[in-house]
Amino acid sequence: MASVSPSPSRSTIATPVRRSPRAAFAVAELRRLRQRRAIPPVSVGLGHFGEVVRNDVEFLKNKIGIGIRWANEAFRVPEVTKSAEEVFWLRHLEDTASPPLESQSWPQPSYSGLSGVDLFMADVKALEAYAGYFYWLSKMWSRPLPEVYDPQAVSDYFNCRPHVVAYRLLEVFSAFMIAAIRLRTSSDKGTNLESSGQNFGMVMKETMLHLGPTFIKVGQSLSTRPDIIGTETSKALSELHDQIPPFPWPEAAKIIEEELGAPVESFFSQFSQETVAAASFGQVYRGRTLDGSDVAVKVQRPDMRHAVLRDIYILRLGLGVLRKIAKRENDIRVYADELGKGLAGELDFTLEAANASEFREAHSRFSYIRVPKVYQHLTRKRVLTMEWMVGESPTDLLSISSQYHDFESHEKPTLEARRRLLDLVNKGVEATLVQLLDTGILHADPHPGNLRYTTSRQIGFLDFGLVCRMQRKHQLAMLAAIVHIVNGDWACLVEALTDMDVIKPGINTRRFTMDLEYALGEVELKNGIPDIEFTKVLSKIVKVALNYQLRMPPYFTLVLRSLACLEGLAAVGDPNFKTFEAAYPFVVQKLLTENSAATRKILHSAVLNRKKEFRWERVDLFLSKSSTRKRSPLITSSTEETSVDSSSNQTDKDADTVSLVLRLLASKDGVVFRRLLMAANGTSLIRTFISREAHVIRQKLCTTIADTLYQWMVGILRIRSLKFISLPDPPPSSAINITVKDFKILIKDKRVRVILRKILESAKSDRVLMLRFCWTSLVMSLTTTALTCHRFVISVSEGYINYLSLSAPVTLPT
Repeated sequence: MASVSPSPSRSTIATPVRRSPRAAFAVAELRRLRQRRAIPPVSVGLGHFGEVVRNDVEFLKNKIGIGIRWANEAFRVPEVTKSAEEVFWLRHLEDTASPPLESQSWPQPSYSGLSGVDLFMADVKALEAYAGYFYWLSKMWSRPLPEVYDPQAVSDYFNCRPHVVAYRLLEVFSAFMIAAIRLRTSSDKGTNLESSGQNFGMVMKETMLHLGPTFIKVGQSLSTRPDIIGTETSKALSELHDQIPPFPWPEAAKIIEEELGAPVESFFSQFSQETVAAASFGQVYRGRTLDGSDVAVKVQRPDMRHAVLRDIYILRLGLGVLRKIAKRENDIRVYADELGKGLAGELDFTLEAANASEFREAHSRFSYIRVPKVYQHLTRKRVLTMEWMVGESPTDLLSISSQYHDFESHEKPTLEARRRLLDLVNKGVEATLVQLLDTGILHADPHPGNLRYTTSRQIGFLDFGLVCRMQRKHQLAMLAAIVHIVNGDWACLVEALTDMDVIKPGINTRRFTMDLEYALGEVELKNGIPDIEFTKVLSKIVKVALNYQLRMPPYFTLVLRSLACLEGLAAVGDPNFKTFEAAYPFVVQKLLTENSAATRKILHSAVLNRKKEFRWERVDLFLSKSSTRKRSPLITSSTEETSVDSSSNQTDKDADTVSLVLRLLASKDGVVFRRLLMAANGTSLIRTFISREAHVIRQKLCTTIADTLYQWMVGILRIRSLKFISLPDPPPSSAINITVKDFKILIKDKRVRVILRKILESAKSDRVLMLRFCWTSLVMSLTTTALTCHRFVISVSEGYINYLSLSAPVTLPT
């Protein structure tokens, strides 16, 4: 049907003209050319040219991305990729009900004078043998990966899939080659050391994210050691704790439904589809149960077992090759096996739930440790449901404390965040010592992503996939090793390492002791404590042990990993923090209060020589560190407070030591100390007590007894009833001050009398020594009486003079 166009003179409504796509494209191009002609010519530089090229590249990327998305939807590329992956891994051949098979080797032919018929029958039998071997090989292909790590089963699985291993090796090699090229090209630009370290960390982070969960675990462990890899690199790798890309929600919902057997709505009244945190092995969602409890639901990433065990198998192959090249006698592949056991255990969330429940029960008596509760009815192998814990992560505290460093308006929030961070570090040290030396259940992966600082000032632990259980003999050996390292007793340290199963029978212990002394003898001491990180000491021990081709026990590796994570966090929070200095008071208190044969043996070997005489420099260190812990807890609020306390503590060190000794003599916690005095040589005790070196101790003892007698005189004479004196209670300046009640208990205690009688009887044979002791005791008694009366008279006189001058009650100084 023909259409008639109206004349130009008539006013009509223009109707749109339909054009073909080619005509529309031609019209658009014509308009673009006209616009270009209308633009006046300008001078174009190289910068403008580069910007045009970048815009063209971005345009191409956008159009190519649109094309790829359209192709994925039109040709179902994800489904085809999933099917190809199943074929690549030969998962369609796996059979979970496959029975265990015996290993077979390739058939070997034999020609022992056979006739033609015999040769034919032999060929038939050979074909039968080959058919049987290939049938067994097909059965091996049908066997899935084991649920529990078994090196032989994993090797059998991947021996049938060499193409999988070869592809992974090519992937790892190419990833690190690309990383090396990127680092090489960036280093040619003349960047400074700080930016180069940051660039190296970013490249390594992207490489490990690309290579998957096993390498992410390695990167997380390295990020806790800024002293080894540098601060900038550690900061970049620390993003692996909380910046791992999550997998889509539909896959997570499918895993939850498969594990729990019903849709998500059947178990949770609320469930956020947004990922709260993404880890290397899984990601966490927040939900609310039907009874209204807030929970954290951890869902495992898809196909994790195959990817992790494949990398462990490759690591095991590499260690085997390294063993042959280095010609080592011990099998270093066990390190890969231990790592495989740990990572395979982390893949089973039911084991993690059992670890969390055991850890929570073992540390329930420690108020500063917080462990979330496990919901067992909502936990399966790939789904873990635990109580939701509210708290700040160390990474958040660190960023807050350093974010406003240059602004006075934010000085208070910065100091508060730093105080909370240091409180978290100190409590983490004490919690680790409790796990290591007391409960024996050690959290083996305490990186910043697995720690929280709660509003109630508790340290919260998360992620119990990797837990180390220590035997009692290993705990005692570790306790002894710390004491012997501080004292420099290398022979005793070798005995402790033998008890820790580090040194095996047949090793030349004398030569090992010499090498150990050479490695650790250069450690400097600060106030009697090694000025070095604990992990560096353990690393030196490991290095010496490896020179003797010794294999570290499995728990030792986990302990080293746990302490490395903690010390890395402490180094970030406080560069001057030393684990030995923070831990030794706990060790001393445990030795002085735990009444067991093993701990008494350690204590005696540390402070007594072969003649049962005290090593007074070690006794002084023990008592000073114990008094430090009793005076103020290990937890401090800030470095400024710590420095002030340390200066005052140094001044009152001797007084606190004397007060501690007097208290321990009659207290329930003094059983070990009383046993130590009974086992010591009494003659040496008296000789040391009356020596010139003990003059300060005798003076402090007189002062302490005089203070107690002064309080007694004030009470017995009823000075409080005088109208011109107002005497307050003694101020609690120290947690270990001796009161009148303590002094009365000490005098009446029969155990103290027995100890004194034993010491005096052992020194009866030396009459000169006894005479000197009696004279010293008389002088101390007169000095104490004089000090008491002097203080009493001065105090009463001052109070009366002030009353006369002010006509008001005054406070009697104490």
